[in-house]
Amino acid sequence: MDEENKGMYPETKTWNPFVGCKFDCVYCEPSFKRQLKRVGGNIGCEDCSNYRPHCHPTRLSEIPSAEIIFVCGTGDISFCDPDYTRDIIKRIKEHEPRKPKTFYFQSKNPAYFKQFLNEFPENVILLTTLETNRDSGYDLISKAPNPTKRWKDFNSLDYPRKVLTIEPILDFDIESFINIINELSSGSLEYIWIGFDSKNCGLTEPSEQKVQYFINELKDRGINIRGKYLKGVRLE
Repeated sequence: MDEENKGMYPETKTWNPFVGCKFDCVYCEPSFKRQLKRVGGNIGCEDCSNYRPHCHPTRLSEIPSAEIIFVCGTGDISFCDPDYTRDIIKRIKEHEPRKPKTFYFQSKNPAYFKQFLNEFPENVILLTTLETNRDSGYDLISKAPNPTKRWKDFNSLDYPRKVLTIEPILDFDIESFINIINELSSGSLEYIWIGFDSKNCGLTEPSEQKVQYFINELKDRGINIRGKYLKGVRLE
């Protein structure tokens, strides 16, 4: 999983005291699910092999050495029991690294984070994914909350540090998508990651020209953009 993240999150390692997800996103099959199936076979964990949400409490003490820690990166933490999530947060607070670390908590159900807003330490950043602004047909991609609800829930979180990922980017409505991102950026959005489907999952993607225009418009609004797999699209 660390190698999967490095293209998108430089200097990042994953820490997986909780694993698994039930959103069944089609683009997770050739990446997270396949990789976790191998891991599950290696460690003899049937839940890992089947991507079922479950805990690995022995990993709470195994925070990796890295500048950025992606918390529960092989799953969606919204399927985690809140009491166990508090154990994860407590462990972060207790951790005393030699160098400062930042912890990423990402979910496609950002409403889950609301119950912890007063518990997260300052070195936690909250993330969600918006592949598109379009709800129509999204149920063919994922069982996660549709993009409109996800954006509203993420936008409503009263939290000072947020990051948005638009990856893999699906076809979208330019002005509508720009408007909702612009509203996010007026608050606590630190930056955005954008990338095409790097796993060739047959998704309905926008053209490179459309994405280039989209990025240019966001940058003109002062929004910090970072890229992963951008094909011919340029950030300069």
